[in-house]
Amino acid sequence: MDAIISYIIEFLIKGEKKQSLRSFIGYTAVPSEFHKYRIVILPSSFFREDVYGTDQSLPILPLKEIHGIPLLFGTPDIEWNNGTLIVGADIIASSYFLLTRYEEIRKRNQRDKHGRFPGKESLPFKAGFIHRPIVDEYGGLLRQWLRDVGLPVPEPEQKINHAWLTHDVDAPFYCRTLRSVIREGVQKRNFKHAWKMYKASLTEDPFFTIPWLIEQDISLQEKWGKGRCEPIFFFKTGGKSHADKPHYNIQSKDIQSIFSLCSRAGTHIGLHSSYDAGKNPANIKRELEKLRRYVPNFSPYNRHHYLSCREPEDLDWLEKAGITDDFSMGYADIPGFRLGTCHPVRWINPINKRISNLTLHPLLIMECSLSDPAYMNLDHHAALTYCLGIINQVEKNNGELVLLWHNDRVSLHKSNPTPWQRNLYQTLIEELKTK
Repeated sequence: MDAIISYIIEFLIKGEKKQSLRSFIGYTAVPSEFHKYRIVILPSSFFREDVYGTDQSLPILPLKEIHGIPLLFGTPDIEWNNGTLIVGADIIASSYFLLTRYEEIRKRNQRDKHGRFPGKESLPFKAGFIHRPIVDEYGGLLRQWLRDVGLPVPEPEQKINHAWLTHDVDAPFYCRTLRSVIREGVQKRNFKHAWKMYKASLTEDPFFTIPWLIEQDISLQEKWGKGRCEPIFFFKTGGKSHADKPHYNIQSKDIQSIFSLCSRAGTHIGLHSSYDAGKNPANIKRELEKLRRYVPNFSPYNRHHYLSCREPEDLDWLEKAGITDDFSMGYADIPGFRLGTCHPVRWINPINKRISNLTLHPLLIMECSLSDPAYMNLDHHAALTYCLGIINQVEKNNGELVLLWHNDRVSLHKSNPTPWQRNLYQTLIEELKTK
């Protein structure tokens, strides 16, 4: 547990001096040890053996606040004791609770029809801070306390530190297979038109918007630099369930053409692990091996289809498979700060309290979360306002911005219920160029 406490304290401090500054901070309730530190954070009961893993460990609403920041555990009391700042706010347990998705192991019975924990059942939503990265705000408090005890700690620059422009290729084409010809012919009763789309050039398929997405992404990358802005396209390689449709063959000529397009543009290609793999995470390794076989320059990055990383401990399978970075950590039903942060964080398993080598990149905005009737059901104007609010929070906290726009959601074809998502994405890219 000491390693986790040290990691969280350093995660909160950030910066080049985080390791040396960590030694000035104690996490103890033993008065005889207070003199060893400049700051002491008093532990709440959260990590006690008789509390952890029980309903007693869950925060009680309404939450207390410290300097306007919701506090999950402890009290907002602060006092001096012989030159040591004693803090009653247990920002260590509060951060751990959010960074590990701890509440999901206590609320196993709360899942949607896809087996996901709903954002609107989460503490961040119910307590009204889903739109704020309060773990990063705790970091701001801790850095201020360090300055209060005479240690020079600079605040990070207020800018977006990094942008990941990500795209899940669920349906790469609208009508490029015989199965899709039959679908169009039966549903639209126009086999002639369907056959014409099938025989036409790939560039004429209405879902072939990947060149347009690459153009938008590269325009920001050229403004910010490759080290600060990186596009990723996630592709499926497995899954047999209805939710994994349309099934496509990554060995096909069309998909290989897309891979070549991504390679020439310098974008990452990652694994879009299937819906089936969400239910049976042991499948992830096989799906990754297939991607490795046909995409030699793939990146060991993952995002779950339907964001269906169902249980916190399922991330163990990603690590075992060789995935280094996961981009699934967002709620499907509401955009925001699921992990309480806009910074990449190592996965901490809340079951066995182990720090892994897997890095989680919090997904902050997915386009269908904004517009789908089952989720937020926003129009273009309201969606833009919501997105700008999230982006401003990332900028304020020197975080990384992870966006998800699907290729079919920027199509202008009549089958797309929200073609305005194309304009929204373009508007956000133009806004980001000013940052």
